[in-house]
Amino acid sequence: MNVVAVLGPTATGKSDLGVALARELGGEVVNADAMQLYRGMDIGTAKLAVDERQGVPHHLLDVLEVTETASVAAFQRDARAVIERLRAAGRVAVLVGGSALYLRAVLDEMTFPGTDAEVRGRLEAELAEAGPAALHRRLAERDPAAALAVLPSNGRRIVRALEVMEITGQPFSAQLPELGEPRYGAVLLGLDLDTDTLDRRIGERVTRMFEAGLVDEVRGLLDRGLRDGRTASRAVGYQQVVAALDGRYDLGEAAEDTARATRRLVRRQRAWFRRDPRIRWLDASGVPLRAALELVRG
Repeated sequence: MNVVAVLGPTATGKSDLGVALARELGGEVVNADAMQLYRGMDIGTAKLAVDERQGVPHHLLDVLEVTETASVAAFQRDARAVIERLRAAGRVAVLVGGSALYLRAVLDEMTFPGTDAEVRGRLEAELAEAGPAALHRRLAERDPAAALAVLPSNGRRIVRALEVMEITGQPFSAQLPELGEPRYGAVLLGLDLDTDTLDRRIGERVTRMFEAGLVDEVRGLLDRGLRDGRTASRAVGYQQVVAALDGRYDLGEAAEDTARATRRLVRRQRAWFRRDPRIRWLDASGVPLRAALELVRG
């Protein structure tokens, strides 16, 4: 066993379990949360502080500026390179995150079609005119499975999915490989909670984020070009605070909208992950380390 993946919906305790497993197994954490790739996006992504990492090395955190565009293909390349180095050193890679497509890209034999400048330009023009929600509805009509994996606010990824469908003549989800043996013989551990408990956790988490200084964090990131970031600016919490700072609603409403958006994200994450029979699910209401170790050590 060289690789363990800790995945599941937001706010289930994946980061803490990842650290605990890495300490027990002699491993290191590889981030698989798309928004934790960004420098300075700490509070709103619930990124572990250095002391909370308990001396466990973490990879692929803080590797992008907020003006850069995150890419699944680039993440696949970089994450696999880290995992190969860890394996060569006799270390266990603990892949942690809730970004389903990023996890699949690392653990399955997934390739990425090319691009077509004409098709991309036309779709981007539609995005600018009609907005991401309209294009997401089109994606949902043509490929419901793909729509589950893409935030309705993420115009860049919606455009990419529609572009791939037009280029290949197939649903975007058809680009996903069959669910076979995961790469590296990885053990996939999923964390989840009952909906009422998770909703409560999400509300408490959002409150803590705003109390911890999320608004000031966003102000600082705006000075560093957050508005120009095609990926980072769409992150849940960040886009709501930006809207409040722009006067579209007050900060109380921004917090409420962040909680609502997070609950919607959780529904999409669950729908995606529950289709994968390889995942071994754990109840996140307690401290699941012992159960996780039993599954890993088999």
